[in-house]
Amino acid sequence: MVARAVGLLFSLMVAGLSAWVSVGWSQSYVQWIAKSGNEDFRPFANFEQTYTILFGVVGLVVGFTLAGLMYRQALDLSQHLLTDLRRIPGRDKLAVVLGVFIGLGMTALLGSLLFNLPHYGRALTLLVGIVAVYLGVAISLSMKEELNFFFPGQAEAQRDEKTQGAPRAKLLDTNVIIDGRIADICRAGFLEGPIYIPDFVLDELHLIADSSDSLKRNRGRRGLDILNQMQQQPNLRVDIFGDYENPPRKGDPVDAKLIHLAKEIDGTIVTNDFNLNKVAQLQGIRVLNVNELANAVKPVVLPGEELSVTIVREGKEPEQGVAYLDDGTMVVVERGRELIGQTISITVTSVLQTVAGKMIFGSPQDVSRSAGEEGDSRQRGNSSGGPRRKDRSPGKQGVH
Repeated sequence: MVARAVGLLFSLMVAGLSAWVSVGWSQSYVQWIAKSGNEDFRPFANFEQTYTILFGVVGLVVGFTLAGLMYRQALDLSQHLLTDLRRIPGRDKLAVVLGVFIGLGMTALLGSLLFNLPHYGRALTLLVGIVAVYLGVAISLSMKEELNFFFPGQAEAQRDEKTQGAPRAKLLDTNVIIDGRIADICRAGFLEGPIYIPDFVLDELHLIADSSDSLKRNRGRRGLDILNQMQQQPNLRVDIFGDYENPPRKGDPVDAKLIHLAKEIDGTIVTNDFNLNKVAQLQGIRVLNVNELANAVKPVVLPGEELSVTIVREGKEPEQGVAYLDDGTMVVVERGRELIGQTISITVTSVLQTVAGKMIFGSPQDVSRSAGEEGDSRQRGNSSGGPRRKDRSPGKQGVH
């Protein structure tokens, strides 16, 4: 509300100044017509008032247009400055200061010519000064890469700022947004620093949400809902990123654009895509994989432990049954095919860790115990020298 009021006041001031200058020019134009005595410039009787109104309206329109453009640019710059001045690189600060001096120099050169003009020369000088300072800042900001040549210490200082502390920006890809677990991870506070949604990722989500395929459409809408939930979290900063110094090529796939952006801003990619994870790591980009985090926080199960599971379906191999833990871990139960639909206790025999997740193998406890008891009995038999046989030697038998 305050920003709108300030914008309206600024627009009125610039439009009023522009109309004032235009009306002054119209009066000078009318005086010139009166002195010339040429009747061709007098198409009607009240041409003085008509020219004054016409010049004033044109001045208002031009003033409002310039004020709108200047205020939006100034508001974006001020918001960027006020959010956190310490996060602005020294190169950007230097570019702004240099742009202000360039604008003031341009004003000094042009002002010497405009200031002594009759009728509103001072007002015109002020208007030219505002435009010159704005153009100077815009030009210097667009050339901040070239400032490293004149100030070589700025590049080293910027690297030092990056390595000293501030958390890296996190870039989310499309798959991890649709997955949905990233919202809970952010809510738990496991991600630090600003979280950026590149504009091309948002465009891809929009295309998926507008797809004719119902499955893709539901996935796209789920991703947009996840983004809305994340933006509503009070302690989480989620921004749409589209300010590129070196924009990616339009024809590149989204993964290539994401890697390009991560290199440009020295950010971290958050994904659950195995291929994107490997490609980004090969190019020296830090990656946070949600699947690896999920596997890391799963409870550790060791062989010999007891679990209570419910057999839900048969396995691939004969006599196998399949169950799932609460976190989704698959449990393969030997001799569990006949126990589908029953909740039983099993003994873990082995654990297999794969790229897709963890698999647990086990067998029902009664089977395990019977096998153990059979093994114990065999060991006892072997330790006693084997089964005893009756001595049927002829010397010990009775003589009949």
